[in-house]
Amino acid sequence: MTTTDDYATYIASLPRVLAGAAALYRDERGRVLIVEPNYREGWALPGGTIESDRNESPRSAARRESAEEIGLDLPLGRLLAVDWSLGEGRPPLVAYLYDGGVLDAAQLASLTLQEEELLSWKLVEPAELPSYLLGSLGRRVQEACRVLESGEAAVELENGRRPGGV
Repeated sequence: MTTTDDYATYIASLPRVLAGAAALYRDERGRVLIVEPNYREGWALPGGTIESDRNESPRSAARRESAEEIGLDLPLGRLLAVDWSLGEGRPPLVAYLYDGGVLDAAQLASLTLQEEELLSWKLVEPAELPSYLLGSLGRRVQEACRVLESGEAAVELENGRRPGGV
Protein backbone atom coordinates (compact mmCIF):
# COMPACT_ATOMS: atom_id res chain seq x y z
CA MET A 1 0.00 0.00 0.00
CA THR A 2 1.34 3.48 -0.87
CA THR A 3 1.37 6.41 1.51
CA THR A 4 -1.36 7.97 -0.64
CA ASP A 5 -3.56 4.93 0.03
CA ASP A 6 -2.69 5.07 3.75
CA TYR A 7 -3.67 8.73 3.89
CA ALA A 8 -6.96 8.10 2.04
CA THR A 9 -7.78 5.28 4.45
CA TYR A 10 -6.94 7.50 7.40
CA ILE A 11 -9.16 10.34 6.11
CA ALA A 12 -12.04 7.90 5.47
CA SER A 13 -11.78 6.70 9.08
CA LEU A 14 -12.17 10.16 10.65
CA PRO A 15 -15.39 11.19 12.42
CA ARG A 16 -17.92 13.21 10.43
CA VAL A 17 -19.37 16.63 11.19
CA LEU A 18 -21.90 18.68 9.22
CA ALA A 19 -21.33 22.36 8.50
CA GLY A 20 -23.91 25.05 7.82
CA ALA A 21 -23.98 28.81 7.44
CA ALA A 22 -26.69 31.45 7.61
CA ALA A 23 -27.19 35.21 7.49
CA LEU A 24 -28.98 37.33 10.08
CA TYR A 25 -30.93 40.06 8.28
CA ARG A 26 -32.84 42.74 10.17
CA ASP A 27 -35.19 45.57 9.31
CA GLU A 28 -34.79 49.17 10.48
CA ARG A 29 -36.73 48.35 13.68
CA GLY A 30 -34.37 45.50 14.61
CA ARG A 31 -36.75 42.68 13.72
CA VAL A 32 -35.12 39.50 12.36
CA LEU A 33 -35.98 38.04 8.95
CA ILE A 34 -36.94 34.36 9.22
CA VAL A 35 -38.14 31.92 6.57
CA GLU A 36 -40.58 29.01 6.74
CA PRO A 37 -39.23 25.80 5.17
CA ASN A 38 -41.63 23.33 3.56
CA TYR A 39 -39.49 20.29 4.45
CA ARG A 40 -39.42 20.45 8.26
CA GLU A 41 -41.09 21.98 11.31
CA GLY A 42 -40.18 25.40 12.59
CA TRP A 43 -38.71 28.44 10.91
CA ALA A 44 -35.10 29.19 9.94
CA LEU A 45 -32.74 31.90 8.79
CA PRO A 46 -31.70 32.13 5.14
CA GLY A 47 -28.85 29.64 4.98
CA GLY A 48 -27.97 26.01 4.60
CA THR A 49 -25.29 23.42 4.10
CA ILE A 50 -21.73 24.43 3.27
CA GLU A 51 -20.71 22.61 0.10
CA SER A 52 -17.31 21.68 1.47
CA ASP A 53 -16.80 19.05 -1.24
CA ARG A 54 -16.69 22.02 -3.66
CA ASN A 55 -14.28 23.97 -1.39
CA GLU A 56 -17.02 26.43 -0.41
CA SER A 57 -16.28 28.54 2.65
CA PRO A 58 -18.88 29.24 5.36
CA ARG A 59 -19.20 32.91 4.30
CA SER A 60 -19.65 31.96 0.64
CA ALA A 61 -22.26 29.38 1.59
CA ALA A 62 -24.30 31.88 3.61
CA ARG A 63 -24.24 34.35 0.73
CA ARG A 64 -25.09 31.68 -1.87
CA GLU A 65 -27.94 30.30 0.22
CA SER A 66 -29.37 33.80 0.77
CA ALA A 67 -29.29 34.45 -2.96
CA GLU A 68 -30.98 31.11 -3.68
CA GLU A 69 -33.57 31.23 -0.91
CA ILE A 70 -34.65 34.87 -0.78
CA GLY A 71 -33.09 36.47 -3.86
CA LEU A 72 -30.61 38.67 -1.94
CA ASP A 73 -27.01 38.54 -3.12
CA LEU A 74 -25.30 41.02 -0.81
CA PRO A 75 -21.85 41.02 0.82
CA LEU A 76 -22.13 39.76 4.38
CA GLY A 77 -20.83 41.53 7.45
CA ARG A 78 -18.87 40.05 10.28
CA LEU A 79 -19.12 36.63 11.84
CA LEU A 80 -21.48 36.79 14.83
CA ALA A 81 -21.47 33.23 16.18
CA VAL A 82 -20.16 29.72 15.69
CA ASP A 83 -22.28 27.00 17.28
CA TRP A 84 -21.46 23.33 17.91
CA SER A 85 -24.90 21.76 17.78
CA LEU A 86 -25.72 18.16 18.63
CA GLY A 87 -28.81 16.58 17.10
CA GLU A 88 -30.60 13.28 17.21
CA GLY A 89 -30.09 11.09 14.17
CA ARG A 90 -27.35 13.20 12.62
CA PRO A 91 -23.68 14.01 13.13
CA PRO A 92 -22.81 17.19 15.06
CA LEU A 93 -23.34 20.45 13.17
CA VAL A 94 -20.99 23.41 13.17
CA ALA A 95 -23.15 26.44 12.33
CA TYR A 96 -21.70 29.80 11.27
CA LEU A 97 -23.88 32.90 11.56
CA TYR A 98 -23.03 36.15 9.74
CA ASP A 99 -24.42 39.66 9.91
CA GLY A 100 -26.56 40.17 6.82
CA GLY A 101 -27.17 43.81 7.71
CA VAL A 102 -30.24 46.01 7.88
CA LEU A 103 -32.63 45.75 4.94
CA ASP A 104 -34.64 48.76 3.83
CA ALA A 105 -38.28 48.66 2.69
CA ALA A 106 -37.32 48.30 -0.98
CA GLN A 107 -35.04 45.33 -0.28
CA LEU A 108 -37.71 43.63 1.81
CA ALA A 109 -40.29 44.21 -0.94
CA SER A 110 -37.93 42.62 -3.48
CA LEU A 111 -37.50 39.32 -1.58
CA THR A 112 -38.14 36.34 -3.85
CA LEU A 113 -38.69 33.01 -2.11
CA GLN A 114 -37.24 29.78 -3.44
CA GLU A 115 -40.55 27.96 -3.91
CA GLU A 116 -38.95 24.48 -3.87
CA GLU A 117 -37.92 24.96 -0.22
CA LEU A 118 -39.75 27.90 1.35
CA LEU A 119 -43.38 28.75 2.09
CA SER A 120 -43.09 32.27 3.49
CA TRP A 121 -41.00 34.83 5.36
CA LYS A 122 -41.66 37.24 8.20
CA LEU A 123 -39.98 39.73 10.50
CA VAL A 124 -39.85 38.80 14.18
CA GLU A 125 -38.80 40.67 17.31
CA PRO A 126 -35.65 39.09 18.83
CA ALA A 127 -37.52 38.23 22.05
CA GLU A 128 -40.02 36.15 20.02
CA LEU A 129 -37.40 34.11 18.14
CA PRO A 130 -37.59 30.97 20.35
CA SER A 131 -41.29 30.65 19.40
CA TYR A 132 -40.30 30.27 15.74
CA LEU A 133 -36.71 28.97 15.69
CA LEU A 134 -36.64 25.62 17.43
CA GLY A 135 -34.00 24.36 19.86
CA SER A 136 -30.46 25.63 19.62
CA LEU A 137 -31.23 27.72 16.52
CA GLY A 138 -33.40 30.12 18.51
CA ARG A 139 -30.75 30.49 21.20
CA ARG A 140 -28.03 30.91 18.55
CA VAL A 141 -29.87 33.75 16.84
CA GLN A 142 -30.68 35.47 20.13
CA GLU A 143 -26.98 35.32 21.08
CA ALA A 144 -26.08 36.80 17.68
CA CYS A 145 -28.57 39.63 18.29
CA ARG A 146 -26.86 40.30 21.64
CA VAL A 147 -23.49 40.43 19.86
CA LEU A 148 -24.88 42.99 17.41
CA GLU A 149 -26.32 45.12 20.22
CA SER A 150 -23.21 45.03 22.39
CA GLY A 151 -20.60 45.27 19.65
CA GLU A 152 -18.67 42.39 21.23
CA ALA A 153 -16.67 39.89 19.20
CA ALA A 154 -18.18 36.76 17.69
CA VAL A 155 -19.26 34.19 20.24
CA GLU A 156 -18.54 30.49 20.54
CA LEU A 157 -21.65 28.48 21.36
CA GLU A 158 -22.52 24.90 22.23
CA ASN A 159 -26.11 24.05 21.39
CA GLY A 160 -26.91 27.76 21.27
CA ARG A 161 -25.41 28.56 24.66
CA ARG A 162 -22.11 30.08 25.69
CA PRO A 163 -19.92 27.36 27.21
CA GLY A 164 -19.59 27.46 30.99
CA GLY A 165 -16.84 29.74 32.23
CA VAL A 166 -16.65 31.79 29.02
